[in-house]
Amino acid sequence: MIHVLLVDNQTLVRQGFRLLLETDIQVVAQASNGREAIELAESLHPDVVLMDVRLPEMDDVKATRTLSASHPEIGVVILTTFKEDEIVFEGW
Repeated sequence: MIHVLLVDNQTLVRQGFRLLLETDIQVVAQASNGREAIELAESLHPDVVLMDVRLPEMDDVKATRTLSASHPEIGVVILTTFKEDEIVFEGW
């Protein structure tokens, strides 16, 4: 079973993804901002973090870099509806 941490500042979006994913994937937690995502990833060690592009408190780029530096074994998938590729590529 793959363990996923969902990160999005909108509760309805997180709930929607959880409903879609939970048939084959275990959602271990949900976070509404980058700081919370890092704290939850540190304590829960998910396999994957599914992260929104625009987050309050700590943006996705900083959160992704922080997670990748401290936990390279955790995969991060960035979600976006924005067309600007550079927003996503900044996280790497």
